[in-house]
Amino acid sequence: MRALCLALTLLATPALAQTLRIGMAAETDGADPHHFAMAPNSTLRDHIFEALTATDPEGRVVPALATAWSQPDPLTWRFSLRPGVRFSNGAPFGAPDVVATWCRILNNKEELVSSFSATLRRLDRVEAEGEDVLVVRTKEPEPLLLSDLASLATMPRSLMPAERRFSADDACGGGEGWPGAADFIQGGAAIGTGPYRLVRYERGAAIVLARNPHAPSPAPWSEVVLRPITQPASRLASLLAGDVDVIEAPGTADLPRLRADPRFTIAEAATLRLLFLQFDVARDPSPFVTGPNALRDPRVRQALSLAINRTALVERIMDGVALPAAQFLPTGLPGTIPGAGALPFDPARARALLAEAGYKDGLVLTLHATNNRYVNDGPLAQAIVQQWQRVGVKASLDTLPAVSFFPRRAKREFSVAMGGWATNASETLGFFRIWLATMDNAGGIGTSNYGGWSDPAFDAVVRRALGTMDPEPRAALLREASGRALEQMPVVPLHFEGAVWAARAGLRVQGRADQTTRAADIVQAAR
Repeated sequence: MRALCLALTLLATPALAQTLRIGMAAETDGADPHHFAMAPNSTLRDHIFEALTATDPEGRVVPALATAWSQPDPLTWRFSLRPGVRFSNGAPFGAPDVVATWCRILNNKEELVSSFSATLRRLDRVEAEGEDVLVVRTKEPEPLLLSDLASLATMPRSLMPAERRFSADDACGGGEGWPGAADFIQGGAAIGTGPYRLVRYERGAAIVLARNPHAPSPAPWSEVVLRPITQPASRLASLLAGDVDVIEAPGTADLPRLRADPRFTIAEAATLRLLFLQFDVARDPSPFVTGPNALRDPRVRQALSLAINRTALVERIMDGVALPAAQFLPTGLPGTIPGAGALPFDPARARALLAEAGYKDGLVLTLHATNNRYVNDGPLAQAIVQQWQRVGVKASLDTLPAVSFFPRRAKREFSVAMGGWATNASETLGFFRIWLATMDNAGGIGTSNYGGWSDPAFDAVVRRALGTMDPEPRAALLREASGRALEQMPVVPLHFEGAVWAARAGLRVQGRADQTTRAADIVQAAR
């Protein structure tokens, strides 16, 4: 009788008995959680896997597989692990699983860029003290370590070759037998401790997830279907037709209509996702600049920034669902310059700088951008090209699907690329360390510096900030670095995206600052 009552209770609880269908704004590029750090991949990862730490909807670091941590000295971290955790295949979780997983990340030859291995290359030693304690020794102080670890999904040691000692310098001994991308898509290696397990992965169609039977508490939905629908009009049509329950990033022009329709609810969140332009400043010639590479001249880079009317882009292209950028994070956050307003729009000064740099008759270049990854990315790139043309730049545009754009950008095939990035840590150090510092793959620094900018003055300040654990002195160093980066402008900040979700009536979505979508954040609204 007791079992019957429990079954009837579960059946009477819609949130524990239904399928949740989510229309994703961009497609994942696989099920490997260590392949490439972008929001659609993170959405899938966080349903299946957990890491030592996590971030809450506001972006704050919170415990996950680690329940607590301490620092006996500036280079040592001790993590106490959550007891009684099991993977979706029933295997118990312990500290050796973390060591094995991190060794796999160092040996993942299919990692698109060093999104995950960069963090591990900055570590000296990682040791399991039994099953319940992990000790991490870093090479230098790591002020962002807790937020960095949130992206390192943990898998069972049984998937890896024979047990290895962690060593970043020799990739834990290297060798063969590590899980590859195909192992995850087929489902065999997609084993985590998260709320769901992978049932089916169909590229371009649907990803089907079911409750992890070994999770400590039942996930709120019995089944989750993640369906990539990369065009806003198609996502909205699917929501209107009832084919999906929630959509990411509805078209900004459709928001007034959706807000006024009682059949739907809207959720919004401020984000730290910066949209920016990255210039190839290292090569001469550059593949998509005619003649000598004008982008190597800071005056040209400043001119291209001054030609952009960010306020108009936010109002007319983004329909107000964005914040014009003044710098690399919203003003007021650690490392930003106090009181800075939106970057100036001054076409006359832009023309003067171009003439001063020897380009009075204009320069010829191509902007490359995605057309299905960021909010209104195609129209945004088109508008930027038109603004450049108004100051005499002979600019053209080539937009690509994200699945084509990102591999080509990683191979440095572009001269000017529009990109986006959201930090796990709300200070500028994260952006500077990855995108602007001189590339040092072995040290895990500058791993996304595709433009090849290298400035000793900037690097010296950022390196000092990287070794400063005290937040106040670190913020002062980062403000200095911000000033230098804005002066040299190897990357042009555009705006910070707003995140929006639309759902059928009866559902309440908790928006997240990292723009990921999690079934756990979607609940039946109280009646």
